[in-house]
Formats: sequence, C-alpha cells, structure tokens
Amino acid sequence: MITAISSVAALLLGAVAGYALFRYVLTGIYRRKIAEAKREAEVIKEKKLLEVKETFINRKAEFDKEAQQRKDKMQQAENRLKQREQSQNQRQDDLNKRTRELDKRVSELDRRNSELDTREQDLEKTHQALQLREGEIEKMRQQELQKLEELSGLSAEEAKTRLEETMKAEARTAAQIYKNEIMDEARISANKEAKKIVIKTIQRVATETAVENSVTVFHIDNDEVKGRIIGREGRNIRTLEAAAGVEIVVDDTPEAIVISAFDPVRREIARLALHQLISDGRIHPARIEEVVSKVKKQVEEEIIETGKRTAIDLGIHGLHPELIRIVGKMKYRSSYGQNLLQHARETANLCAVMAAELGLNAKRAKRAGLLHDIGKVPDEESELPHAEYGAKLAEMYKEKPDIVNAIAAHHDEVEMETLIAPIVQVCDAISGARPGARREIVEAYIKRLKDLENIATSYPGVNKSYAIQAGRELRVIVGADKISDEQIPVLSDDIARRIQEEMTYPGQVKITVIRETRAISYAK
Repeated sequence: MITAISSVAALLLGAVAGYALFRYVLTGIYRRKIAEAKREAEVIKEKKLLEVKETFINRKAEFDKEAQQRKDKMQQAENRLKQREQSQNQRQDDLNKRTRELDKRVSELDRRNSELDTREQDLEKTHQALQLREGEIEKMRQQELQKLEELSGLSAEEAKTRLEETMKAEARTAAQIYKNEIMDEARISANKEAKKIVIKTIQRVATETAVENSVTVFHIDNDEVKGRIIGREGRNIRTLEAAAGVEIVVDDTPEAIVISAFDPVRREIARLALHQLISDGRIHPARIEEVVSKVKKQVEEEIIETGKRTAIDLGIHGLHPELIRIVGKMKYRSSYGQNLLQHARETANLCAVMAAELGLNAKRAKRAGLLHDIGKVPDEESELPHAEYGAKLAEMYKEKPDIVNAIAAHHDEVEMETLIAPIVQVCDAISGARPGARREIVEAYIKRLKDLENIATSYPGVNKSYAIQAGRELRVIVGADKISDEQIPVLSDDIARRIQEEMTYPGQVKITVIRETRAISYAK
C-alpha cells in the first residue's frame, strides 16, 4: 500500500515535474518564437517604413516637380501678361503719338487750304482783270487793222496771202540757185575726190601677192628616216594618211617628203605630226594616231590664238569667242589665190583708212572688213552664198545690224543699208584685184574635192572620207559595227555611180572603202 502510494506519489511528482519541465520548455520555445516574431515584425516594420518613406519622398518629389511646373507656367503666363501690357502700352503710346502727328498735319493742311483759297480768289481776280485788258487790246487791234485796211485798200487775209506768195517765190529762187551751185561743184570735185581717197587708201596699205599651194614639202635630215616613216609593208604611212586625211608622197627627192591635200589644216596637222614623230623616234601605228590626235588639239588652240592676236593687232574688241575662232581658221584657208586671213586683214585696214578719209566710224568699218569673209570658213557646209552665210553667223553672234548688212551686201546679194557696206565692197575689191589674186581653177579644184568627200560622208555608216591624189582617189573609212564585209563592195559601187552622175572631173576616180576592226585591252 505504501509502495503503491509511493508509486502514485512518485508518478504524480514525475507528472508534475514533467509538466513543469514541458511547460518550461514550451515557455522557452514560445519566448523564442515571440522574440523571433518580434524581430521579424521589427524588420517588416522597418521595411514598410522605408517603403512608405520612399513612396512619400517620390510623391513629394513629383508633387514638388508638378508644383514647380505650375509655378513656372504661372510665371510664364505672368510674363506674357506683362509683355502684352507693355506692348499695349507701347502701341497706345505710338497711337497717341501718331494721333498727335495727324492732328498737326490736319491743322497744317487746313492752314494750307485756307491759303490756297485766298490765292485762288486772288488769281480769279487777276484773271478777270486780264480778260478785261485782253478785250481792250483786241478792240484796239481791230481798230488799228481797220485803219491799215482803209489806208492800203486790201483786207488782212489778202495782204497775208500776197506776202506768203512773195516769200515762197524768193525762197524757191534762192534754194534753186544754191542747189545748182552745189550740184556743179559736186560734179567737178566728186570724181576727183573719190579717186584721191582710193589712191590714198591703196598707198597707205602694203599688200603682198599670195600664191595658192596644195602641197607641203617636209624636210628630213637623211633618207634613212623615209623607211621608218613608211614602216613594215607601208603600215605607218597608211595609218598617217588615214588619220590626217592627206596623201604622203615618198619618192626619190633627197631629204624631202611631200604632203599633199587640198585642205591646209590637214596638211599642217600632218606636218606637225611628222615633226613630232621623227623627233620622238617612236613611229608605229598606235603612236601615229596618238600624235595626230594631240596635234589636232594643238592646231585648234593655235587657230584660237591666231584669231585673238589678229583682233588685238587690228584693235578690234568685243568679238564673240566663236567669231575669234572663225577668224583664226582663215589662216588655213585661201580665196582666189590669197591667204584668207591676210586678205581679211588688208580689207580691214583699207576700210579703216577709207572710212577715216570720209569722216565715218573707222573702227566699225575695220570690224566689218575683218568679218566680211567669215562665211568662207564654215564648220558645216551651207547652200547659202558665203556673204549671206557670213551675215547669218555675225547676226547669230550678236554683231550690230550695220556690220551684218556690210557683210551680206559686199557682193550685192542684198541691198546696202549703211555707208559702211559700200566701203567694205570697194576695199574687198581693192585687196583682191591684184596680180594672181583671181584664180577660178584652184577654187573649182578645191570645191570638187570637197564635193567628193561630201558625197561619201552622206552615206550611213561612213565615219570619214578623204580625197587624195588631186581627186583621183577617194578613201572612205566605215564603222565595223555598222557595215559588214559583204556590204563594202555595194557601198563602193554606189559612191562611184553617184560621182559619175553628179560630178564632172577629168580621168577617173578610185573609191577605196576601208573597214577595220580593233580590239583594245588594258593590262593593269
């Protein structure tokens, strides 16, 4: 029993002790949990506070920014209002100032109007007084006229008519006498003065007799150069003839080569090209074509320089650049046995001298004399006479009407309208009427060669044509991409047939059509 009670008591004590221990343990766990929860709560609280503070700060910054923007807008609005007020005040001040000025002007105008009214009244009174005075004078004049009519026995109209008839008769008689005296004096001295002027003009201008030439002799140092010019199987000389459009005669003449062509420009290009090729030492087809191309440009520059130098020598200014080029081309042309540029210079000087003798504008006469034959060196063929074509060119390049008329009328193809025109005509005749100056045969020969070339170039596909050997051969160069080998005989026959039908020539003309294909590449 005591054991049982002890057991129970021990059990109870163990239970109480276990409960106490369990409670103590639970209380410690609870306290730890509570402490952890408090700490977590504090952390969460601090985070939330930080978030709230950050949100507050952001909201405050946004609010401040918005408030500042509104403040700026209000400030801008206030500034605009102030500017408007200032502008309105300024406008009001300007308006007031203008109003005061207008008031002054109105008052001034009123004062002037009153003065004008006063003057108008004074003038009206003066006008009425003048009318009364004129009436009195008219009455006095009528009374005097009546007295004169009574004394003379004639009316005023009859006296006036008789006086007019008497004056007219006397004037006619005096004018007829003066006219007869002038006509008699002019008949006596006109012929003498005209001869005197022409003789003085001719004496003051020295002229030279020019000889027409259709060949150029090119001198070389030794005959070994001839072989290099001819080249292997004649390739070099054929290339030079085709590129320059001339005929080169290499014969037994010592140290000389003959360049033949009716066009002096072609002969000059061939001569200069030969000179450069021989000086350089490289003579082959490609080099020949390159040199000829460069020489053509050099000759063109020389033409322009010659035109400028001629204008400067003659004191002629303001010529159009194209007219200067045409004047320079005259150096390589001839007309009736004369060098055309020399003829134009002589004519210009003659015109200046004759115009000065007659009291006319010497500069304009000299200008017309220089340009009178520009129609003979056209860049393209024209069916118009050279005088009319030259006038057309001069008008195109803004020359004065009197210059244009002098050019057009110097062969009487149009009517002369100014005194310069007959001067140019006379001086052209003076310059041309010299020994050896009129040589129709040479002109006809050159025209025939040009016609031969024009017939060939009129066919499609023809690039170039050259009349050589005094017109006995016509070389026609065609494009390889336009005419085939089969078409070459047909083209040659067509050209020959057309030459037979349209031209007159001695002997026969050989037509040679050349078609060449080239392939060019570059090694880089």
